Amino acid sequence: MAKVVIIGSGIGGLSTGIILARLGFEVTVVEKNRQPGGMMRSYVRQGVHCNVGLHYLGALDAGQVLRRCFDHLGITADLPLMRMGTDGPIDRYLFSDARLGIESFDVPAGFAAYESNLRAAFPTQQPQIDALMAMLRRSGSQFEQLDFLYSERPPLSWFEQMEPLGAVFERLGCSPGLRAVFGLPSVLIGVPPAVCPQFYHTMALASYLFSAWRLTSNGAHMADVCAQRLASLGGRVRTGDGVVRIRTADGCVQGVTLASGETLDTDLVISTLHPKETLGLLPPESVKPSYRRRIEGLQDTHGMTAVHALVPAARHPAFAHNLFAIQTDASGDASDLIYVQLRPSERPDQNLLSLITSGHEALWDRWQHTVSGKRGKEYLQSKTDFAHRLLGQAEKITGPLSGVQLLDVSTPLTIRDWVNSPNGSAYGVMRSTEQLLSGALLNRTSLQGLFLAGQSVMAPGILGTIIGSLATVQFIIGPERFRREVRI
Repeated sequence: MAKVVIIGSGIGGLSTGIILARLGFEVTVVEKNRQPGGMMRSYVRQGVHCNVGLHYLGALDAGQVLRRCFDHLGITADLPLMRMGTDGPIDRYLFSDARLGIESFDVPAGFAAYESNLRAAFPTQQPQIDALMAMLRRSGSQFEQLDFLYSERPPLSWFEQMEPLGAVFERLGCSPGLRAVFGLPSVLIGVPPAVCPQFYHTMALASYLFSAWRLTSNGAHMADVCAQRLASLGGRVRTGDGVVRIRTADGCVQGVTLASGETLDTDLVISTLHPKETLGLLPPESVKPSYRRRIEGLQDTHGMTAVHALVPAARHPAFAHNLFAIQTDASGDASDLIYVQLRPSERPDQNLLSLITSGHEALWDRWQHTVSGKRGKEYLQSKTDFAHRLLGQAEKITGPLSGVQLLDVSTPLTIRDWVNSPNGSAYGVMRSTEQLLSGALLNRTSLQGLFLAGQSVMAPGILGTIIGSLATVQFIIGPERFRREVRI
């Protein structure tokens, strides 16, 4: 039985571990934090769970792609899910720029309903909508079938649709308003439309149009379900003792050394850390200079700042959809946004208001060389001041807020220290057209026995990360065995 050590216990590490354990591998997942889950895991403030990277999920209806992935992992039955879009929109976009010719747009469930809303909102853009919907349906169908995983074509032909979304808009003559609406999902995965390959955009948008869902519990519950599933298959999750070195000899992986000094011998190592962080665990002489330059030169997505607060449920009822307050430039491309959720909390009389916006990295520069929990009173005050400013901006779309109890504010520095993401990048390596070749096939490395998984190797989000896990497993066991034994 081959031994594998997986570094990191986010959805990438746990899903890869479950798949390999099902295939007979002896799996140990090593996590530096005290609890598994990475950015999938929620954290608790005043008895209330605050989600970090898990806000809603797409394509989870029976037979749809994420549901098939969850079914293969064996976690579906243990996740309490609520369908979105049954009595209203999934997302509501709110725009402030009059040049767009549109103040709001509702994203409903289903391709036909989405197309209908586009046609009603942009009556002079019917040919453009025809072309965009044809592109969306074609890409969505190919993605739903996972052709790029199960095809016998060479890996470099997996993604045929790499034209930048911005170029598609220019070629079709899309109006700024149509660009703003149709192009927003690319921004939500950290890639501006001008450099976002059409495939990644349509993957994000199509998944929610297939169906959209929320967990009625929290991210910690999902993390624990995944960890328990791995344990049921004989795998182990070791927490509170991170990997500080990947040991190599003669171009092959030998094992890992933990912060405690313990060593683990293994046949394979899979790192779900950011590729740049993985480089830092390797002996310098074990990596070819060309590979090091390639990884170190990768551009990452920006960070995010999040605010969580409690509001009285009687005055501020929860809403079942997501709100996006979006700032755009003259062309319609988003320059900033505030994502808003107002959901029930663990306190029956209080609802949880969550706001996420861009990282505003310049605000936190002075604390770059500090670590979480030791940044001082000025940092805490700066976070509190930012939170109140953001709450004031949110009131323009939620209405006046009263009885607000601030729970927590996280910055890119928080994410950086929690999951070892360079500069607090929210989505890891940017999947842009500008680095298609340098960012391709990150699952494999130049060292025998060392593979990568996690959100940086293929696409971000729960779905994109699990599909990246599947691709990594395919590299490990070979395409023939993969097609035979890993049926999604």
